[in-house]
Amino acid sequence: MKAGIVGANGYSGIELIRLLLNHPQIKLEMLISHSTNGENIQDIYPHLTGVIEKTLEDFDADELADRTDVVFFATPAGVSKDLLPECLKRGLICIDLSGDFRLNEAQEYTDWYHNQPADPTLLNDAIYGLAEINRKQIEGARFIANPGCYPTATLLGLAPVLTHDFIDLNSIIIDGKSGVSGSGKKAITGNLFSEVNENVKAYKLGQHQHTPEIEQTIAQISGEKHPITFTTHLVPMTRGLMCTIYATLDQGFSTRELLDHYEKFYEKSPFVRIRPLGTWPSTKEVLGSNFCDIGLNVDGRTRRLTIISVIDNVVKGAAGQAVQNLNIIKGWDEQTGLSFTPIYP
Repeated sequence: MKAGIVGANGYSGIELIRLLLNHPQIKLEMLISHSTNGENIQDIYPHLTGVIEKTLEDFDADELADRTDVVFFATPAGVSKDLLPECLKRGLICIDLSGDFRLNEAQEYTDWYHNQPADPTLLNDAIYGLAEINRKQIEGARFIANPGCYPTATLLGLAPVLTHDFIDLNSIIIDGKSGVSGSGKKAITGNLFSEVNENVKAYKLGQHQHTPEIEQTIAQISGEKHPITFTTHLVPMTRGLMCTIYATLDQGFSTRELLDHYEKFYEKSPFVRIRPLGTWPSTKEVLGSNFCDIGLNVDGRTRRLTIISVIDNVVKGAAGQAVQNLNIIKGWDEQTGLSFTPIYP
């Protein structure tokens, strides 16, 4: 199967290159970039010297249709909404890593992304690609809206208790922390070494664009829509993401009982690992992998459930999940091209 990557010069794009080059069913045919059109990918990323030699091309839907079968859109928000429909019209499988098609309501996209939304007629055509929850809908699909990094960690952490009414939905608080690569490759003053080093800072309080995506999916899983409290922080590391999630239990469960429930819920999900009683994951333990590691604690005194969920934001939070979705679409083993261990130390 031949693949193209639109936005191949960004961090998610370069991670897709790494993963697809090692995928036995994929031939990487086209690398697309408007800003670096005409440059060789090795000149931008010297670590690819001797690995892949391809010139970045401009977007041409007809050319993509002639040369590829699947197109990954690793573009900033606001780009794929205009380009992706042209590929859909030509029968290509499209997997969008941006936020352009994740929200069902066009007005919510305008309110949170401060941009014009995609064609509303297409929003309900996109399958939300949270593989562990929507696997059946993803099978055989042709249009995937890949989840955001924070929603991936949060929703995988919450899903088992959402499906059984174990928590008070009004009590959900999410404390998210991400490495600098989460904001992409674009030069931003706040991402300079001198700004980030030895510093932890909160950002986008009450305004983070992943908020409606999390709320939308919580409503789809639980059947009820409730607002959440979601606070994000930038931490001084390159990659990695941790969500510490708090919720009040409606029933008196022990940590052991909930761990058993989580293990059963994810028993057929190879990329979700539940930590044993009394242990909790760290970002280092999933670095460079497609794993989401989850640990739990129930405070019997307060009936507060604490969930620790960690991912590599560029892999499970972006490129790895996109490849996982393609595997499911095509009926391949879900772990194809993704069965590697985390990098440690």
